[in-house]
Amino acid sequence: METQSGLKHALKPIRIVPKEGDDQEDHQPLSPMARLFHEPDCNLYVIAMIGSKTRIDPDMVKANLVHSLLKHPRFSRKGGEMKWVPTKVDLEKHVIVPDMCSDMETSSDKYVEDYICNLTKTTLDFSKPLWDLHLLNVKTSDAEAVAVFRIHHSLGDGTSLMSLLLACTSKASDPMALPSVPMMKKSKSSAGSEMWWKAFRLVWNTIIDVLMVIATVLFLKDRNTPLRGPPNVGSTGRRIIHRTISLEDVVMIKNAMSTTVNDVMVGITQAGLSRYLNRRYAEGKKNKGATEKKNNLPKNLSIRATHFINIRPSAGIHTLAEMMEKGSEAKWGNWIGYKKKTSLEALYIHSMAKSIPNLFGTKRFMPQSPSRTTIWYSNVVGPQEEIFFFGHPIAFIAPSCFGQPNALMIHVVSYVDKMNIILSVDESTVPDPHQLFDDLEESFNLIKNFGMAFAIALYDDPLNYGLMIDFQSYINKMTFVLSVDEEIIPDPQRLCDDLEKSLKFIKDVVIARGFVHKNSIK
Repeated sequence: METQSGLKHALKPIRIVPKEGDDQEDHQPLSPMARLFHEPDCNLYVIAMIGSKTRIDPDMVKANLVHSLLKHPRFSRKGGEMKWVPTKVDLEKHVIVPDMCSDMETSSDKYVEDYICNLTKTTLDFSKPLWDLHLLNVKTSDAEAVAVFRIHHSLGDGTSLMSLLLACTSKASDPMALPSVPMMKKSKSSAGSEMWWKAFRLVWNTIIDVLMVIATVLFLKDRNTPLRGPPNVGSTGRRIIHRTISLEDVVMIKNAMSTTVNDVMVGITQAGLSRYLNRRYAEGKKNKGATEKKNNLPKNLSIRATHFINIRPSAGIHTLAEMMEKGSEAKWGNWIGYKKKTSLEALYIHSMAKSIPNLFGTKRFMPQSPSRTTIWYSNVVGPQEEIFFFGHPIAFIAPSCFGQPNALMIHVVSYVDKMNIILSVDESTVPDPHQLFDDLEESFNLIKNFGMAFAIALYDDPLNYGLMIDFQSYINKMTFVLSVDEEIIPDPQRLCDDLEKSLKFIKDVVIARGFVHKNSIK
């Protein structure tokens, strides 16, 4: 996840420009990565919820799709025969507007959840272009209406589809102008010994990471936990829900800890999953309420996530015209891999995924590593300014996937000053996804409060602020003293409680991960 400080706005407007040779995809075979997404065990779909601040006009949407989405060759071709075959697009069969009952038996939020869940239990007709759009004119807690895109993953990855979404939008501040696109700044090059050290780390991490992926493909898999789904979990329906937190708070934590936004979100995820698993492992025990407050996590618990990232030579979100340009570094399609920091693992794994099916056939090469890990994790940088979707102001953007061979996928996307977290869960494995969200949110609040206290403690002149924290050690104890302006912080005792809970939580996680033994803590 790129940070706001690490992005700049491209000056090129977003536009769709027909180019000579646009028919070059006619009857061309699907790429190896696209073919993988057609396999029964990995028949993957992207589903994107777009909240509108107003009711959605179906006629306006259809009229604009002709001049935007349908100009892209992948959305006017069918790929069911493992090649892109041009076909006529009947928008009436691709844009669905269900009748909304005025006397719903469930809440509107639950109705939208159930509608999307039912969508994940069906597949698209492969005799038509592999996408559809559902317009739900029902008011929810965070939008007046919801548009739901369902797109087969063989059409493109998250970066490609985000570029396509931006091509269908305009600035809220200027409806006649298309939005600028966030781009990633290139990092400054190092010199001297630091450059050689970074090069050594890059090579070493790449070797270790590639070996770990090969081991995962062959035999290494996560141990069974309450988050591990059954073998056929990829074919089950999904409950897809989302929740919003403040991007400003996430950036504050990033700055306080001198890290990245992605690191903050991974930390929140790890802390929230630890809380959730601690509760799940307490199930069935006597005095469950008291047991949940203890550390119930098994020793040496290890849960891995398959983290998909954009591996294009030119990073960030690009204009659709750039992605369609022949020879462009910002390529359309599925250019994704699995990556850690300071490693070329993603490039090697993507190359392997492209070349091995060509040598041995797709059915003989199914990427086992995603199904042998517990979680799928993905993030995409969203627009940094409010935008309109065909004249409709957008309240939120919440993309996710279904069809993946894991019971839990966590997706993160930013939009203006918000960070949206989206869960895609198999309900037989994660029967209480809203509780998981509560644990993620509680972990975020604890980390935020600790980050605020840490950031304020670093100020040179704390008297200019409403809070001062002093730490004092004595023998085997550490005392922290708060000095607050009660007009700014009316409940300092609550802040003390949060700091104490944060410390206890961090200690439990450290013990659970096996970094130290419980008996060694005095």
